[in-house]
Amino acid sequence: MNLNSRLFDSIRVKSKTPEVAPPQAPPCAHAGCAKPGDFRAPMGRNHEGMFFCFCAVHVKEYNASYNYFDGMSDAEVAKYQKEAIVGHRPTWAMGVKKQAGAAFVDPMGMFGGRAPTREAEKPRRSYAAQRGLKTLGLDERADKATIRARYKELVKQFHPDANGGDRAHEDRLREIIRAYKELKTAGLA
Repeated sequence: MNLNSRLFDSIRVKSKTPEVAPPQAPPCAHAGCAKPGDFRAPMGRNHEGMFFCFCAVHVKEYNASYNYFDGMSDAEVAKYQKEAIVGHRPTWAMGVKKQAGAAFVDPMGMFGGRAPTREAEKPRRSYAAQRGLKTLGLDERADKATIRARYKELVKQFHPDANGGDRAHEDRLREIIRAYKELKTAGLA
């Protein structure tokens, strides 16, 4: 079969589907207007998903005077705005259904509370971590936030830019940075 034949060029196929006329727009919903209502405008509160069809002139008039909150008190508007923050889904306050007199004990400290510990108990630290804490001038019980804050404070204090370009404290700055890296490697910072 030769697809470049002149016979293939003369074949015309007629469509069997009838031509569909474009849909007619409903008439304008404004009283006395005969123009087509090409533009949709919301019907208002309690009629969500329903629309008026207006012509261009009347949709502008309708939109200029439209107020979704018309007829609502200030308290109702404030309640609507508060519910809109969570997408109008119900929410509940945490811990509302506590039993009277029952105290919750969190022995493992999983829910933000600290686990009960003995005062004399010290966390076990590696030698490098102890050396890093000593370099930063911190106690062995220092937590991540304290270590980071102390590191920032010392870097700001000993950095040459903070000392007008004086490089006398450069060795101390290197020690502080090395100590912080050791603490970071140990998972403490």
